Amino acid sequence: MIRQKIHPEVSGQKLFKMKKLIFILVLLVTITACKSKTEEKEASHEEQTETPMAVEKAKYPESLVKVFDAHGGLDTWKQMRTLEFSMEKPEGYEITTTDLKERYALVEMPKHTIGYDGLSVWMKSKPGAKYEGNPKFYYNLMFYFYAMPFVLADDGIIYSDAEPLEIDGKTYPGIQISYGSGVGASPEDEYVLYYDANTNKMAWLGYTVTFFTKEKAKEWHYIKYTEWQDVEGLLLPETIVWYNVENNRPTSIKNNVKFTNISLTKDKMDLRMYMMPDGAEEIQ
Repeated sequence: MIRQKIHPEVSGQKLFKMKKLIFILVLLVTITACKSKTEEKEASHEEQTETPMAVEKAKYPESLVKVFDAHGGLDTWKQMRTLEFSMEKPEGYEITTTDLKERYALVEMPKHTIGYDGLSVWMKSKPGAKYEGNPKFYYNLMFYFYAMPFVLADDGIIYSDAEPLEIDGKTYPGIQISYGSGVGASPEDEYVLYYDANTNKMAWLGYTVTFFTKEKAKEWHYIKYTEWQDVEGLLLPETIVWYNVENNRPTSIKNNVKFTNISLTKDKMDLRMYMMPDGAEEIQ
């Protein structure tokens, strides 16, 4: 058999080309593997950053999430720490400050100051001044009405569909709000948030009061949320209007409250401001 003789230079060139080809293949495999790992890490990071909000929103009915979004988003609200607003009363301005995480409260009036320090409600009055209301009932009442709809994301709430509210020729879908046993001072309280089906903005609030009887109430009260204002990217009430009620349905305007001097920040106030001062009375 005749064998072809291969020149040494030709053999060396082929060997060099093969080594070069192998190097390129190894390099490509390495780059592909690194890219794959990078994409996996990015996907994992996206999943980690997106999952908490997805889980958070899954706690609420889709209709309520749309209401939150129409008012600036629950995630924006939960970044905030301190809320302050004022209301003008016949005797002067009433200023309410609330720690949004701990729900400590301070209500400053011309003649009285009411506070909640996380353990007890207290009140301090000027000499000779008599407070006509119930401090335990009132200390967070206006905060709750003002912080709608976002306070309806609190823990312990049970959501269900409610009958729509039909008024002035318009129909407002409703979301029923009730509370688990032992949640808050009045777990028997009920609320219904009614919203505009076109804009998803809150329009009405129906509510019962059980603080004094501790039993489910049959009488409903209604507030119309008529004007909103942008506060740090959130739509919060500017004016709310109470209505007279007949047969558990709103009929005519009773009175209104306007909120001014709004402050909403991510800053945590010195918690000593909510603590009971010398000369104050602890409300039993």
